[in-house]
Amino acid sequence: QVQLVESGGGLVQVGDSLTLSCVVSGRISSSPVIGWFRQAPGKEREFVAVIDWSGATTFYRDSVKGRFTISRDNTRNTVYLQMSSLKVEDTAVYRCAARPTIHRTYSDKRGYSSWGQGTQVTVSA
Repeated sequence: QVQLVESGGGLVQVGDSLTLSCVVSGRISSSPVIGWFRQAPGKEREFVAVIDWSGATTFYRDSVKGRFTISRDNTRNTVYLQMSSLKVEDTAVYRCAARPTIHRTYSDKRGYSSWGQGTQVTVSA
């Protein structure tokens, strides 16, 4: 089992930057692929980004490409989501999640076995 704890959320203005962290513990080797998802009020949880164990393979949803960067520091067991040029529509609870491999279904939340509690990101106009 893998445990995940997010941090770094907050209230920012349009155009600002923010970096989220996801600290991973437990049997990391069983689920080394980490994804970020977000859920806004009244909306479905949606995929944001994913990274494999080495950090060499990443994928993003189209609306965040060029603005968000996912990375990881395995010496700290931490995955980061650097967000820049934030928009009001980025407002959501952001959660990280773990899965065994970076399969082609990486954007499907059902493939992730462990989830963090989430951190709120609010972008004001």
